[in-house]
Order: sequence, then structure tokens, then C-alpha cells
Amino acid sequence: MYEQIFTKLEKSDFRRKFKLKDTDKKYIEEKGLDVIKSHAQDFIKKRIAPADIKNDGKQTPMKGHPVFIAQHATATCCRGCINKWHKFPKGVKLTQTQQDYLVGLIMCWIEKQL
Repeated sequence: MYEQIFTKLEKSDFRRKFKLKDTDKKYIEEKGLDVIKSHAQDFIKKRIAPADIKNDGKQTPMKGHPVFIAQHATATCCRGCINKWHKFPKGVKLTQTQQDYLVGLIMCWIEKQL
């Protein structure tokens, strides 16, 4: 389902540089993929899905959680990147279907890293 976008993302020097570190992998192993997915759902719902995000472009740290790394790798880190790479318009609240797509993409990337 995500192969087309992964092919495009692989052509980006910036996106391609993101990898999970051993500490990230250990965290995922300790918490389990279901917990990581719940974190991804929460981050997308609260930080990405609203129509108006006052700190858009700066709301996703570059480190500190495996989902943050995955968001940068998959261009799901801010509405600008989401608009550019995934064609979801800025200024409109993301639908549940769109949120599910982004979370699925994040989780697929994480699972490929393990």
C-alpha cells in the first residue's frame, strides 16, 4: 500500500538519512508495537490533524521518540510536508481516514527498521 510513497521518499537525501538507533529499537521492543502505534495515533491527532497549528513546521522533534524519527522519514512531521508529499491540504482538519493513513505509514516504516 505504501510502496509508491516509500519509493519517492527514498529519493530525498533528507528523508533517507533518518534511521532508528539501537536505543529506539530497544524502546520499541520494551513497549511493543501496539503501544508505539497508540503513541503515533496520539501524536498525529494532537500535533498534526488540527486545521490550525500555531507552531506548524516545528511541532515534531528530530529525536526523543521512534515515532518522531519515523515522522521525519515519512514526511508526516508537519502539515507543510504532508501537503507536499501526501497532498493533504493545509488549513483543513485531517479526516480519520487521513490520520489512519499517516499512522499506518509511520508504523510500516518503523517495522521495516526493526
